Amino acid sequence: MPSRHPARLVPAALVGLVLALGTLVIGAPAAQAHNALQGTDPAEGSTVPVMPETVTLTFNEPALFVGTEIMVHTADETMVNIGPPVLVDNTVSQAVTGELPAGEYTVIYRVTSADGHPIEGQFRFTAAEATSYGVATAAPTMTASPSPTTSAEVLADESAAPTASPTASAPPVPESRVSGGVLVGVVGALAVAGGVAALLLLLRRRPPGSSGSPSGSLSE
Repeated sequence: MPSRHPARLVPAALVGLVLALGTLVIGAPAAQAHNALQGTDPAEGSTVPVMPETVTLTFNEPALFVGTEIMVHTADETMVNIGPPVLVDNTVSQAVTGELPAGEYTVIYRVTSADGHPIEGQFRFTAAEATSYGVATAAPTMTASPSPTTSAEVLADESAAPTASPTASAPPVPESRVSGGVLVGVVGALAVAGGVAALLLLLRRRPPGSSGSPSGSLSE
């Protein structure tokens, strides 16, 4: 007689096949799930005192840099984002710059999930007061105090300044000296004066009546 066991195995095999297909169908959405936005800073619909320097988006999984872009617009559609977005783990941050007025801001994002699928969306928040980042402001006018002069600046000034001409000194005063000719003349005059004085003394000492001839001559 033919065995009936193969006929009994057919329903069991069909049940197992149906369960396997059901498992694949149920697991397919989980395997195809993409990255999802979990929160933003500032939060959607919130009001902050001023526009923060960065806008941050947090996802449930890390994102890819390729294809990721965030744009921040003011109420008049002026774009204030600057530079590329920054990815750290599962957060994506975007810096802003310039004059940031009070009012509503719109953030438009396009982030690439880990499986390459792009995630797009936008959210809005409001800044209560205006602010600015990266804008140069005029410094207050102040009287500059003289800075100390360094030795290098002194040397540079001395080398650049023209050399002053030496001041003409007064001619030396000649010393009072008696020349040789004058000295000889004075000595000669003194000698003549001395001879005259000696002659006068000799004439005064001769007795009166004596002739000018020498005494002791014999008459014949």
